[in-house]
Amino acid sequence: MESIESHTEQAPSGLTKVKNSVISFFLMLYRVYAFIIRFFKEVFVPPYEFREVVRQCYETGVRSFTLITLTGFIIGVIFTKQSRPSLTDFGATSWLPSLVSIAVLKALAPLVTALIAAGKVGSSIGAELGSMRVTEQIDAMEVSGTKPFKFLVCTRVIATTFTIPLLATYTALIALLGGYLNINQNEGTSYATFIEQAFEPITFVDIWASLAKAVVFGFTIGIVGCYQGYNSTKGTEGVGKAANGAVVTAMFLVFIEEVLIVQIAGWFR
Repeated sequence: MESIESHTEQAPSGLTKVKNSVISFFLMLYRVYAFIIRFFKEVFVPPYEFREVVRQCYETGVRSFTLITLTGFIIGVIFTKQSRPSLTDFGATSWLPSLVSIAVLKALAPLVTALIAAGKVGSSIGAELGSMRVTEQIDAMEVSGTKPFKFLVCTRVIATTFTIPLLATYTALIALLGGYLNINQNEGTSYATFIEQAFEPITFVDIWASLAKAVVFGFTIGIVGCYQGYNSTKGTEGVGKAANGAVVTAMFLVFIEEVLIVQIAGWFR
């Protein structure tokens, strides 16, 4: 009679688990790489879905307008109020406009805009495409001869890539407006003086670096949200995971890209 041990499956060893995890990680990287390459292959090939791109720009930009406005204004006011006591201790409150503009234009505007978009837009893209995948709408589009990847993915990535820089620029202007109103109320600084002091320390490298951040952030948010939703599985549970994965992954990558772009921009200064 065969022993009981011969019928029991051997539990995978720790080394096997590590090996499987490493293999799964590199397979995921390959799928992401293939997804991005497919985007660049199809985005420049006709037909061009201009109407859908415009609609996605509206969904990404206009529908985020109120939230971006409120957040940008609060950033400007709060940062100014928080910085004033420290500068007052050194008798340097006249540096407030320069400090606010450096913080907002170099870092806060593109970063905060990207984080808001990752939470609002990224999750929306992931959930929308995820629901289309699990309900087999994408499969039906493929069978009917249309190009779902171009219509669903390329349009959304283009929209976020072009819209996030515009939103970041608007956030910076609104944040500076909030900073000016606070400084004018407390120090009586005129608008002309504020603008002169605010833009004096800003260089073209700073502006281009900020725009580059916003473009990269927008592309990242779009491609991550589309990848998570387009490849979601397991029914409604997969839709939730796609939305959550789009937000978490996009935010993580945004912080990594922030560090890299700041380092690259520092080489040009």
